[in-house]
Parts: sequence; structure tokens; C-alpha cells
Amino acid sequence: MSENKLTVQGMSCAHCVHAIESNVGKLDGVESVKVNLEAEQVEISYDGNAVSLEEIADTIEDQGYDVVK
Repeated sequence: MSENKLTVQGMSCAHCVHAIESNVGKLDGVESVKVNLEAEQVEISYDGNAVSLEEIADTIEDQGYDVVK
């Protein structure tokens, strides 16, 4: 299991948290997703053999947020 933190800009409310946690959580291989609004970070625990960090970042960006790379 891999763990990573992504810096995500554009999150401001509970809806943002729900949108990211529910959509990333649906990806095969994602074990857990936790959004920290104040820190602008998303913590992800995932199986790197099933899903890539890039796929996770793309899913976040598809929701209208910016992943800082």
C-alpha cells in the first residue's frame, strides 16, 4: 500500500471535501482518502499496482480543482 499527500487548490467547503473523497474513493485500489481544507492537502492510501497517482490527480482535477505538481 502506498501513501501520498497531494496539494490541491480551489477547495473551500464541505461540498469540495465530499466531491473529492467520494470520487477518488470510487477508484479501484484506493483504500482511503482524507481532505484537509486548511492545509489544502489530500491524503491518499492506495494500491500502486491498481491505480497510479496520476490517475488520482486526474480524478481530482476532473472535479474542478487544481493539483499542484
